[in-house]
Amino acid sequence: MTEHDPVRLDSLEPDDLDGHTIDELADYLDAGMQPADPGIDDSAACQNALAAIVRLRQSSLGSLEAAAEQEAPADESWISGVLANISLEARAGRDVPLRPEAPTERPVMTEGAIRSLVRSAGDAVPDALIARCTLEGDVTELGAPIRVVVEIAVRAGAPIQAAAAEVRETVAEVLATQTDLVVEAVDVVVRDLLPMVVPPPETETGTEGEDA
Repeated sequence: MTEHDPVRLDSLEPDDLDGHTIDELADYLDAGMQPADPGIDDSAACQNALAAIVRLRQSSLGSLEAAAEQEAPADESWISGVLANISLEARAGRDVPLRPEAPTERPVMTEGAIRSLVRSAGDAVPDALIARCTLEGDVTELGAPIRVVVEIAVRAGAPIQAAAAEVRETVAEVLATQTDLVVEAVDVVVRDLLPMVVPPPETETGTEGEDA
């Protein structure tokens, strides 16, 4: 595993996600999103973060709880770093212009929405999980070239180069089809190897007495 510098969760301001913290969002998920909180449900930043947390928990890498039971506990600093990055990236950020269909239109996407697109696309790749996404360049200028840097973790035992290449292709495709960004390059950096989660053996039921 390689080292990187995760952002400390307790260093984030409480209003990073429209007045909510990443821990509050995780607790909201654990409670089944009940009772409903309009401050969370109506916040695009909170919804982006909630979707990323769900993917982190339910990714193809398997549950973090199962990994902790089978091997050494997952690196808490890594998990905290991913959650902190989710919190930072889910915020609206800069307005990114889209091509108008009429001269009077000024359509935009938020930077947070674009990063959420990148996370959603990358997390859908088997054996990969997005740790961080950075948009380099002037995203506020329509037509300006930008570079997308995606840091990922790959499941131990999986083909690293193949996983990275699929993340690169998937991210490039979603940005080309759902944004008007001029993407000069998508750089994928493998930062971590995560333990392979081995499912528990299935117990045979209903086999006794079948021949009777």
